[in-house]
Amino acid sequence: MAELLSDDEVENRLPEGWTRDGDEIVRVFEFDDYLEGVAFASEIGELAEEEFHHPEIVIRYKEVAVRFTSHEEGGITGKDIELAEESNALR
Repeated sequence: MAELLSDDEVENRLPEGWTRDGDEIVRVFEFDDYLEGVAFASEIGELAEEEFHHPEIVIRYKEVAVRFTSHEEGGITGKDIELAEESNALR
């Protein structure tokens, strides 16, 4: 089990473009068209499956919202931060 990060740890480690929303970290990625966003969401899905740590992904017309949290631990862990960083690297 991963350990929850303190509020300060979350704030200090939050990757570029990500914000905190309660017990989750969230980022909205913007795209030029719908299918580009769908392809990105698929890449995030593959990454999440490899790590067995699944985010909430919402696909809109030209944006994809991604939310990470560690449900088992009840908040944000290092795993969430790591996957947010890896998500950024896909862009």
